[in-house]
Amino acid sequence: MKTILHKAETRGHANHGWLDTYHTFSFANYYNPERVHFGALRVINDDTVAGGMGFSKHPHRDMEIISIPTEGDLRHGDSMGNQGIISKGEIQVMSAGTGIMHSEINGNSNKPVKFFQIWIVPNKMNVEPRYAQMEIASEAKPNDFQQIVSPNPDDAGLWIHQDAWFNLANFSTGNAKEYRLHNASNGVYVFVISGQAKIGDQVLDARDGLGITETEAFTLEATTDSEILLMEVPMLEL
Repeated sequence: MKTILHKAETRGHANHGWLDTYHTFSFANYYNPERVHFGALRVINDDTVAGGMGFSKHPHRDMEIISIPTEGDLRHGDSMGNQGIISKGEIQVMSAGTGIMHSEINGNSNKPVKFFQIWIVPNKMNVEPRYAQMEIASEAKPNDFQQIVSPNPDDAGLWIHQDAWFNLANFSTGNAKEYRLHNASNGVYVFVISGQAKIGDQVLDARDGLGITETEAFTLEATTDSEILLMEVPMLEL
C-alpha cells in the first residue's frame, strides 16, 4: 500500500472577505505542481461563504461537480432552470457536460454557509448537462460506510459519469471497519471532515487528506467521534 499525506495546514488558502476557502489541490491562484489531482479527483474546495453572498452565475463544462454542505443553506440556480436549496444532510451532483451556467449563493443573510465542492474528471465528455440532489442523512449508517456517489444510477446515492464511489463514514470513538476497493487499480482519497482517524500507523486530524493506492483494502479506525469522506477514483494521468 502506498500513501500520500496532505495535512490540513498545507492546503492552499484564500480569504476574500465574503469567501474563506481552502484548496486541497491546485485551484484559482493556488498552484502546487505536486498537488494538481489524485487520479480523477481534481478539486476539493472547503468553502465558507458569508451571509447573503456567493458565486454569481459562471460556466462549467466536462466536469462532474459534487457539493456537500456541512452548515447552513446553499441556494443553487442554473441555466437548465433548476432552483433549490441544499443543506447539511443533503448532496448535490451536477454533470457540466457540453456546458452549463450556475450560481451558488448563501441562502441566509445572517449566517455563513459551509460546504465542500468536489470536482471529478468524467469518463465521458460532451454529455448532456444534468443536475440532481438528494437527502442522505436518513440513510446514514453509524459506524459503517454510507455510499453517496457511484457510477450506477440504480445504486444508493447519486451517480456520476465516472467509475468512482464516495462513502461517508460516521464513526464513534474506537470503531473500525475495512474498506475494500471496487477495483484494485483505483485509489482512495480519505478526507477527515471532523474528528480524528487512523489508517495503519498514520493519524489523520480534521481536514487532513490521505491518498491510498496499490491495495485492495485498508482499515479505517476512528480515534475520536469522526465524520470521514472516502472517495475511490480511477488513477488517471491528467
